[in-house]
Amino acid sequence: MHGWWGKVLYVDLTVKQVKEVTLDPSYYTDYLGGRGLAARLLWDLNPIGVDPFSPYNHLVVATGPLSSLPLPSSGKVQVASKSPLTLGYGDGNLGSMASFHLKRTGFDAIIVTGAFRKPGYLYVENNRVEFRDAEDLWGLDAFTAEEKLVREHDRNTGILLIGPAGENLVRYATIISQKGRSGGRPGIGAVMGSKKLKAIVVKGSLEPSVANKEEFRRLTEEAYNRILRSDNYEFWIRQGTMGTIVWSNQNSCLPTMNFREGVWDEYESISGDLMEKLKVNRRGCPFCNMACGNVILDDTGEESELDYENVAMLGSNILLSDLRRVGEVNKLADKLGVDTISLGNSLGFYMEASERGLVHEKLDWGDYREIKRLTLDVAYRRGLGAFIAEGVARMARSLGREAEGFAVHVKGLEVSAYDCHVAPGMALAYGTSPIGAHHKDAWIISYEVKTDRLGYTRDKTERLVFLQDIRGGMFESLTTCRLPWVEVGLDLEYYPRLLTAVTGLAWSLDEIRVIGSRIYSLIRAYWIREHGYWSREMDYAPLKWFKYPLTKGPYAGHKLDFQKYNEMLDMYYDLRGWDERGVPRRDALRKLELEYVIPVLEKIIELK
Repeated sequence: MHGWWGKVLYVDLTVKQVKEVTLDPSYYTDYLGGRGLAARLLWDLNPIGVDPFSPYNHLVVATGPLSSLPLPSSGKVQVASKSPLTLGYGDGNLGSMASFHLKRTGFDAIIVTGAFRKPGYLYVENNRVEFRDAEDLWGLDAFTAEEKLVREHDRNTGILLIGPAGENLVRYATIISQKGRSGGRPGIGAVMGSKKLKAIVVKGSLEPSVANKEEFRRLTEEAYNRILRSDNYEFWIRQGTMGTIVWSNQNSCLPTMNFREGVWDEYESISGDLMEKLKVNRRGCPFCNMACGNVILDDTGEESELDYENVAMLGSNILLSDLRRVGEVNKLADKLGVDTISLGNSLGFYMEASERGLVHEKLDWGDYREIKRLTLDVAYRRGLGAFIAEGVARMARSLGREAEGFAVHVKGLEVSAYDCHVAPGMALAYGTSPIGAHHKDAWIISYEVKTDRLGYTRDKTERLVFLQDIRGGMFESLTTCRLPWVEVGLDLEYYPRLLTAVTGLAWSLDEIRVIGSRIYSLIRAYWIREHGYWSREMDYAPLKWFKYPLTKGPYAGHKLDFQKYNEMLDMYYDLRGWDERGVPRRDALRKLELEYVIPVLEKIIELK
């Protein structure tokens, strides 16, 4: 096959055995790679109901058919497992040289099962695998550990590793690479920690095959030039995602005080405009000509790589109003391997609980010293930090019904940085994201702002499904970055054309959308299998947006309408081919060639 190697590397840490597994070609043509391949492999390999921290929970690190090839922003790698935060399907992607090197080992994915008895790491060079001791790395922060691994293996390697948060099983621990790239919000870093797997180091030298090299060269040259000529390119290079701070405040969706408000009087103190003045460097992923990693010197004088999500969640959401201080907390979280979005959300939740008198240990809004202390304590599960390390959903359950009314999460995953009191489409995007509340699957809020901000319409729901199929289906599985399309307007048609040139198979955007739909229904089936039930309440946006209206800004007094949200959810289910509970219908599963999930689901739930 062109574009895929057709095989994966299966590694058992318990017995230190390695197998090369050849997959049926349908695994690639039906699921592409990345998220699609990971979801199918987890369905096949994970025991039903496995504990996420069990050695039998598999970790999948997957590339896609466009990974490592010289095309716009192709340097992404997908990490996936059963989530210790949500107990459902969990994944994330990160831009890293690990993507480049993994694809060039001759394998499309590494699958890890079992657990080391003592801390170790994997070294994979082409088809050679070594199990290496990591006792001298265990306990080190991710930046220091990576420096030691670079000295051991040289800079021309791809390194994925965890910090103390992963080692201590923080439920929203991530996987880190290149001192600031972080992926796997639903606790995929904690899965590595449970396996005593400190790092995966990959080095590949094999050249992936391309079916039509001349057409591929022509398309990539044209696409790169289109990006450079985009009207938004110059501003993007200056601010990247940090430009969203001002936009979100203008449009009443900047998370403020645990998503209490959508505007903040001090937004300029963390804005992209200020970041421009402080910027000392810019970082990007392999093969990217629109690098988005803006670097400032933080409060300690060290480099911190910023983007919108971590600045909003560690800034406005907890009222920390100094960008250098936000940068310090962000860098600290990255060093420790803590997800910055869930950290900012969890701290904001605890601050509101403190304000309401629901907890004994007080934490004030914007208390920089305590925020830094607690970030460390979360990673090491010390004192109050051990409580916050459990995440918003578990904290709220332990505090009671009042707390559950202001806990901002979906399915256990904390909401990322868009307040949705007046954004029903974005609220539904969070509600139906396949990993819990995450913007990466459908950033529909910009469409809402431009069109029908307060509408609960079928047109908006259709747009949401389209965005999920493209963003969460196509981009997460190819595996490439969505930002060339989203931010500088690269035509979507380049992607099926590139896929055609690489694989030699004819692809259209409509055919890729079918794969996206297949992936979403498979992941929904996985959630049902693991939880043993399903109800539409699991697709509800956070109660806070329905219960407490905004009090500031142009939309003061507004909140989500519960009845209209439910009507919109019905539209969504209809478009997906799911029943009124959110369970895929039998005929929809057959149409998507997911017949193999039917007998499993029939033992758990009635299929319609």
